[in-house]
Amino acid sequence: MTTMTDTTSAVREFKMPDVGEGLTEAEILKWFVAPGDTVTDGQVVCEVETAKAAVELPIPFDGTVRELRFPEGSTVDVGQVIITVGGPGDVAPEPPAAQTGASAPETAAVPAAEDGKPAGRQPVLVGYGVSESSTKRRPRKGATAEVAAAAPKPAPAPAPEPVAVAAVDAGVNGHGGRPLAKPPVRKLAKDLGVDLAAVTPTGPDGIITREDVHAAVAAPEATPQPAVSREQPTAAEAAPAAQPASAPTAEGRETRIPVKGVRKATAQAMVGSAFTAPHVTEFVTVDVTRTMKLVDELRQDRAFEGLRVNPLLLISKALLVAIRRNPEVNAAWDEANQEIVQKHYVNLGIAAATPRGLLVPNIKDAHDKTLPELAAALGDLVSTAREGKTSPGAMQGGTVTITNIGVFGIDTGTPILNPGESAILAVGAIKLQPWVHKGKVKPRQVTTLGLSFDHRLVDGELGSKVLGDVAAILEQPKRLMTWS
Repeated sequence: MTTMTDTTSAVREFKMPDVGEGLTEAEILKWFVAPGDTVTDGQVVCEVETAKAAVELPIPFDGTVRELRFPEGSTVDVGQVIITVGGPGDVAPEPPAAQTGASAPETAAVPAAEDGKPAGRQPVLVGYGVSESSTKRRPRKGATAEVAAAAPKPAPAPAPEPVAVAAVDAGVNGHGGRPLAKPPVRKLAKDLGVDLAAVTPTGPDGIITREDVHAAVAAPEATPQPAVSREQPTAAEAAPAAQPASAPTAEGRETRIPVKGVRKATAQAMVGSAFTAPHVTEFVTVDVTRTMKLVDELRQDRAFEGLRVNPLLLISKALLVAIRRNPEVNAAWDEANQEIVQKHYVNLGIAAATPRGLLVPNIKDAHDKTLPELAAALGDLVSTAREGKTSPGAMQGGTVTITNIGVFGIDTGTPILNPGESAILAVGAIKLQPWVHKGKVKPRQVTTLGLSFDHRLVDGELGSKVLGDVAAILEQPKRLMTWS
């Protein structure tokens, strides 16, 4: 299927597809073609970044590029036309303002279907397609023309407000100007200091949802994100986190960084998790000297030749064994149905810092993998993250996560749960420390583990058992053979 509409007999339009499940927008990172270039069916014409990953878009027909509707750096709604293509040998028109660096319109109208009726669900390259409703225009934010051309952001205010959100016309999301929201959502907004009259609703009939309130809290802020889990030692080698394009103020005393793409999605997810799931974190300090010796031995084992072997491999295996012994921890809370959903599989997430920000791809069915297979999967995950090619599918369906703040020399931390998961294990730095071993103080390799869990479905006893099992395995790794 293709995402195109014939506007004339010669000119065809390629629309922004839904490159993930239910995504509504994407940022154009790079154009690979220009007006006048010849393109062929399947040729990659641009790279876009969604809230989940960077994706290359192939065009589904042949012809000559006539117009690029948006410049690099623009955020485009799913269903908007991004490029038009004429027949072979067609002459491209003069580039519009959007291609010469001038300010581009924030949204573009979705063309009607050929029968003159409003276009419904359009076929797309990937995903479930554009919703049957017309493209929703987001309210413009008060900003100067120069700043708006670079990226939408709120205008400077004389004094900081508790929450900065996009303003909407009175009466848009309610009757007589009163916003429509259910009592729990109103209470949430009150607790977070959010003015519902300034929140853009996304629910049916203009109702404000919990997600809208959380988005209002997180979206406009350009400050550093909450201290959350970072990456594993191997993922840290992939690439340093890149900074978004910034716009220094006239005085040069501040820099405003647009919050979008992966960073925006991460901020919203972390705020949602922190204010939805009651977090509990427990800690244990453990002697991992024997685990470090086993790592050295496995590196010499022919069964692991060509594979990446490090402490993360054995920590991952230890957590998988602990979950097998305590399967109730591998679950999710279904708020809508008021159910605990126990998972009989483990998709093991590994937090990683990439050029596009913090990502948590996961290893599917990690519970069924042998140690060499797990090592290979971890290696593939790291290589993909290093290349910036982590796909949206690789980040969906995680059940538990491991994060390593020890790579930064940090001893421990309290990681925030990934939404939909019940537990996340933080691994601190492994350091040589004095330790009482067999009645004597000796230098030993020691680390601190921190397990955060959702206290709605994991009580203190269950969380303690899981963390205790992980610690016991890392202290005596031969338990892997007897407990697996």
